[in-house]
Amino acid sequence: MKEYLISWSPLAEETYLKTLSQILDRWTIKETEDFEAKVESLIEKLKTQKRLCPPSNKQKSLRRCVITPQTSLVYQIKDNTIELVAFFDNRSEHFY
Repeated sequence: MKEYLISWSPLAEETYLKTLSQILDRWTIKETEDFEAKVESLIEKLKTQKRLCPPSNKQKSLRRCVITPQTSLVYQIKDNTIELVAFFDNRSEHFY
């Protein structure tokens, strides 16, 4: 089975850290760790299933994965690489 490379855009890194910080501010370390585990599991699946998540409603070149009811990840497929574009709050106004 083919495995794709995973790359993080600067925006993905920034929004991921911001999301972790917000979870930690509002909840506990356990919830933060649970979120990290969900993200890691999703990334592992994306390595072999590049079309795991459906296309974004707003930008068809991106794919959107709902991680929790509050948070999603958008990514794009570039040749043999899955580029993580951004994490965002599903309840917010967003471009994805």
